[in-house]
Amino acid sequence: MNPELDLSIDRIIRAPRKQVWEAWTQPAKLAQWWIPAPTQCRVERLDVRAGGGFVTLMSDDGEAFVPHLDACFLTIDEYERIVFTNAINSEWRPTSPAPVPMTAEVVLRDHPDGTDYRVIVRHGDPADRARHAELGFAEGWGSTTAQLARLAEGDAEI
Repeated sequence: MNPELDLSIDRIIRAPRKQVWEAWTQPAKLAQWWIPAPTQCRVERLDVRAGGGFVTLMSDDGEAFVPHLDACFLTIDEYERIVFTNAINSEWRPTSPAPVPMTAEVVLRDHPDGTDYRVIVRHGDPADRARHAELGFAEGWGSTTAQLARLAEGDAEI
């Protein structure tokens, strides 16, 4: 991790790694935690494989959904790692996404209390990293990670 370019979230989730993985890779489960509540998420595309599309929409009223993320998975290591970028969209076209282009790496490791969960969000330059931090990276990604933890910890069937 490069502290001048990257932001991260680390948390122990008190659930088996398989449950956290399934919360990331099953559309109905991802929709429950991917966007900070009370905003709602709709998963339009979740093709969990290298080159697969990752598209979500969001709504504040549950009726009008607007674009949230149009990204591409770069690497998938089952039960261990998910890497995606919004710098390439789900159709494999280069893009300049708002608010910042990024590549996110989600790493899952076994931990005596469940899953050691780490997300590293990489940026191309210090200005993009600073902008993402100013826009509330810690609060936004922190709240979705907490939502993920609640879902994984509370759902024995994930």
